[in-house]
Amino acid sequence: MSTLPIPCLADLKYGNWSIQMSVLLESEGLWDSVERGYKVPQERVDQMEAQRTTMVEQKRKDKKTLFFIYKALDEATFEKVAEATTSKNAWEILQVAYKGDKRAKSIRLQILRGEFKSLEMKESKSVLDYFTRVLVIVNQLRRNGDDIEDSRVLEKILRSLEPKYAYVVVVIKESKDVKEMKVQELLSSLQAHEARMQRKQREPME
Repeated sequence: MSTLPIPCLADLKYGNWSIQMSVLLESEGLWDSVERGYKVPQERVDQMEAQRTTMVEQKRKDKKTLFFIYKALDEATFEKVAEATTSKNAWEILQVAYKGDKRAKSIRLQILRGEFKSLEMKESKSVLDYFTRVLVIVNQLRRNGDDIEDSRVLEKILRSLEPKYAYVVVVIKESKDVKEMKVQELLSSLQAHEARMQRKQREPME
């Protein structure tokens, strides 16, 4: 049995929970049961012993995976998957329950795209705070099927920063290729500029 803590769905958003849970199952060598599923074999008189042994092992792994999923659920959520016979079946039930069908997914994408479009730094206290807000929405977009590129995220951030960052935005655009730039690289540049501005504000007081 794994010594790692099992993430509880009641404590997390489904998207974050599914990522953590899939990593845990992969680390235990059990994710294949969820991804490919386990099919109950048809009993045959002429079935070879080696085949029967393999099937027993596959069934054992699937039941272990199902147990991990059960342990991650509170009582109310457990009732939704209590009738599931395989780990794949239980996982799919949870996906439908928390992510919805295609129509619900489409509506969720529209909402997230609207939130991304309206993002402005003025509601954030710092560069890091704003980046975190942006990346939370970007990650949710990607989990729901939007293949938004890093370059688009960077351009959005540069366009929506507060006016006091206008100078550094111009410098970044002139000196770097935004399409090749990494999110962490932009964050580091802006944080350095932020630190300089804060230092200048403190100097007159000192």
